[in-house]
Amino acid sequence: MSLADLTFPRQDYSYAFLDAFAKRELRRSILKAIAIPGYQVPYASREVPMARGWGTGGLQVSLALVGPDDTVKVIDQGDDDSVNAANLRRFIARMTGVKTTTDALSATLIQSRHRIPEEILGEHQVLVLQVPFPEPLYQVETSFAKTKEMHADAEYSPMWLSIYESLVRYNTNTHGADYPVVVNGRYLMAPSPIPRWDNPKLHMAAHLTLLSAGREKRLYAVPPYTEVRPLEFEDVPFEVEDQRGWTDESTGTRNKFMNEIPLEGGLSRYELSDSDYKRKLETQDPKLGTTYYNHNGRFYIEGYLRGRNR
Repeated sequence: MSLADLTFPRQDYSYAFLDAFAKRELRRSILKAIAIPGYQVPYASREVPMARGWGTGGLQVSLALVGPDDTVKVIDQGDDDSVNAANLRRFIARMTGVKTTTDALSATLIQSRHRIPEEILGEHQVLVLQVPFPEPLYQVETSFAKTKEMHADAEYSPMWLSIYESLVRYNTNTHGADYPVVVNGRYLMAPSPIPRWDNPKLHMAAHLTLLSAGREKRLYAVPPYTEVRPLEFEDVPFEVEDQRGWTDESTGTRNKFMNEIPLEGGLSRYELSDSDYKRKLETQDPKLGTTYYNHNGRFYIEGYLRGRNR
């Protein structure tokens, strides 16, 4: 008897790293999430070679969906070249052999942390958003058992009260990223820590949006052409971040979401958050697409925003 007789045959990784049982369970959960927009579906979050809190939920959804004919884009706060985005993109490509791109319009699968691209996505695309904490009611109710009851009863008055107190105390809405929205007129949803600027992009979007929290073992979805409304009062409409007067230093572009970079002397400079959109502007790329906000800052769906950028 030789040593070779006692060893198992070589077994490589499964396609897209996850085994068939994990993919099947994830896909079933995704289908349920699509069928009940905004509802948090539990799933058995697997171990992947990334630390919890660094996009493991979004990565698992991407690995469950990606196929040989897909083109993948991964971004982190609008940047394709950040360490987190580069690591995730490299891992997906290594486990699947799929093509990768930085162009939002060329990608069929986009995984993102904290941003939705500036250019309008289409029906052939899937957007996967990484979510650190999926429960929007946790800031007003710390009991998960109670939050489940509140979702079942559509009892969201404590969240309304939180927004009211913010307006009364500070004369402005102090809720920043992860501003709560109601999906399909039913479920209150945390849209991932995207800026308020990106919240309207979920409304009646042509693409499918999947949101996943690996550490919390929850995923949920916004299907194509689904109504997504921010919590707002009739007399105090929802508003995006006020960046009026901000101009990208290299392209001169305004009315797109900017990063503010502090300078000495209390001054600041501004640059476009979406790095590939900025590249297209700088190179005059013919593939430059239509954006959700036009050059005057008006949102592409008339009447949706009642405040600034309406």
